[in-house]
Amino acid sequence: MLVLFHLFSVFLLVGLGFYVFAADPRRRAHQAFAAFISFLALWTIKDLIFWDFYPVDAAAGIWAATSFIIALLMNFVLVAFAWVFPENSRTPRRKAAILLAPALIFVPSAALGLLSEKAGFVGGQFTIKLTPLAYAFVTYVYFLFFYGSIVLFTKYRKYRGTESGSQLGAILLALAVTGALKTAANIIFPLFGNYDLLSLSSIFVLPGVVIYAYAIFNFRLFSLSSALTQFRLFPVAYKVAICIAAVAISSFLVFQIPIVWWAFHNGMDAEAWRRYLVFSVISALVPNLLLVLLVLRTVLRPLKRVTLAAVSVAKGSYGAEVDLRKTNDEIGVLAESFNKMSRKLAEDIEELRLLHERMLQTEKLTAMGTLASGVASEVSEPLEIISARIESMRREEGHSTATREDLSQIAAQVSLVQQIISDMQSFGRVKAPSTASVSINDVVLSALRLARLDADRAQIETRLDTNSLIVLGDEDQLVQIVLNLLLHAGKNAVPNDTVFSISTSANGQDAVIEISQTGALGDPEPDEFDGANLDLWISHRLVSAHHGTLSAITDDKNRKRFVIRLPLLKQKDAVYVLTPSSF
Repeated sequence: MLVLFHLFSVFLLVGLGFYVFAADPRRRAHQAFAAFISFLALWTIKDLIFWDFYPVDAAAGIWAATSFIIALLMNFVLVAFAWVFPENSRTPRRKAAILLAPALIFVPSAALGLLSEKAGFVGGQFTIKLTPLAYAFVTYVYFLFFYGSIVLFTKYRKYRGTESGSQLGAILLALAVTGALKTAANIIFPLFGNYDLLSLSSIFVLPGVVIYAYAIFNFRLFSLSSALTQFRLFPVAYKVAICIAAVAISSFLVFQIPIVWWAFHNGMDAEAWRRYLVFSVISALVPNLLLVLLVLRTVLRPLKRVTLAAVSVAKGSYGAEVDLRKTNDEIGVLAESFNKMSRKLAEDIEELRLLHERMLQTEKLTAMGTLASGVASEVSEPLEIISARIESMRREEGHSTATREDLSQIAAQVSLVQQIISDMQSFGRVKAPSTASVSINDVVLSALRLARLDADRAQIETRLDTNSLIVLGDEDQLVQIVLNLLLHAGKNAVPNDTVFSISTSANGQDAVIEISQTGALGDPEPDEFDGANLDLWISHRLVSAHHGTLSAITDDKNRKRFVIRLPLLKQKDAVYVLTPSSF
């Protein structure tokens, strides 16, 4: 029965230490706690070997020396843990060197057997006689224990009421219970000549271990907020540990027990040992191959897929994703985060590409504006001469009525060209408009007169709203908007087959002008500036300056439709006022 308690203690301590250490192997508090638990496990294994298998005088001295050394190492680690937890601070090297200096004498003394004069069994009863040096050793060990406990208690008072305070309280309670029980078994009772509890002293660590385990699972012992806390992971380290433990236990039950029985059921001779060694080696291959398969499936295969996806993205396949079943561990979080990152990277690169295209378009518009300004400067002087000559001809006598009308139309066209040239020169700084009540129907009719589309070139259908649609704005600029759109749409008109439809209407708070094409169209003219035509650009800016919108739609047959929306003027106090800042 004693061996079962010892085995249970060993497995509990190893599992607890691994759980804490694997949670965050780089954290000092985790390392120190895992080391403390490991030394407790070594103490239990020492007792298991001595009390359950080798109760002989020759082993008693080794047991005593090992007990002293492990007790000292265990309290060293306790002090180190008290220094680093919960702040994860560094161990004070100078203080540690001073505090641990006596170990340079005590450890060699214990190893050489100088701490006990006699240890063994007398009449079936274990007895041990210690030297004065042993008492100094024990005093030093308890000094370390109480020093570490005081440091932890000081921090407990500092962090009381917090999660760290709860963790420190659980640790202090576990230390108090474990220290009291082991002191009773190893010190107090032996002082009165009773050594019966020595074989049970390692089992007395179980209450403290249970308190540790409770603190870990309920207080999330040693857990600090991190980027992975939100995922509530089941770590890969635990999965691998479970795989190893499951394979080891299964292989022992399935292979080792039958092989031992088969090899030694007739006695432990040389032939029996030969059979056991040969078939034990053979049977070890199966669990090892199974373990490799489980590790490959749990860790290496998912990591390979993540690696291949990362290499693919590095080569330019932005948006590539990891084809991996979602798992609640670090690899699953890594794969999901990589997929999100890859998708976001693809979206950002596409956005950058579009931004680059817009920047190129802006550069082309700037270049076109510079060119347009230069051309306008060259053309303006001849136009002024033409305009002056037309005015001179209009003042002359003897012209027929038709000629005077033609001269008036020419003068209007020249004036319009001069206005366009002025806009080209500013290119983006449209002149400050005049503010007046303007009839939308009159704007459309004026634009049609200026367009002068030939009857054999295209047909024009007009559907004007019977109500008077009044907007607030600059009549010349509104006429220019409609004229620009008519001229732009007429660039690829086919003679006698293209029909232009122009309509005006009211839609809620807006006046709507719609210009559309029907019928056959010719091939579109090459667009040197990627669709950013000057007439459309100016029209859009003018419409925006009038607090309206311009929609340009081209269907799959290159037919164009333009929809202009302008706010209707409802009363004298208009809802907006045109100012130079609007442009």
